[in-house]
Amino acid sequence: MARSGLKAGARKKRRLYLLLTSLAVLGLAVVLVLNALEDNIRLFYDPTEVMERHIAPGKTFRLGGLVEDGSYAQEEKDGLLINLFTVTDGNESIKVRYEGLLPDLFREGQGVVAEGKLNAEGIFISTEVLAKHDEKYMPKEVTDSLKKRGTWQDYKDQEDAS
Repeated sequence: MARSGLKAGARKKRRLYLLLTSLAVLGLAVVLVLNALEDNIRLFYDPTEVMERHIAPGKTFRLGGLVEDGSYAQEEKDGLLINLFTVTDGNESIKVRYEGLLPDLFREGQGVVAEGKLNAEGIFISTEVLAKHDEKYMPKEVTDSLKKRGTWQDYKDQEDAS
């Protein structure tokens, strides 16, 4: 009787060690996967979040908001087309520099998502610019950000007002 009690206690200990080892291996796997994905995860921020989080220059992320009215300028330097504009969420604004052709639907006052990094002067150097694809569409991240900042005007509200 006592011998079977010892065997049962030993089995419980083995199960406990197996469970703890499995949890440790699983935790290590999660840490390794997150570490490997760190450079590939592109986070979306609006200008206010960029200012609040003090994002370091050189870190790649997506910047979203509205293209500020009257902020767009274009210049050509050494045969390259350089686009300069400001992205705003109504509270903060960030200057953006993008080399190349902008999407056809890029307009002032419209939603935009740009991917790139801040430089040492605080200018967002964009490698890709995405603009909305019709007058009713706004990227979900931009819509959520504008709603959170209180500057969102629903498309249906604009139609009802006119």
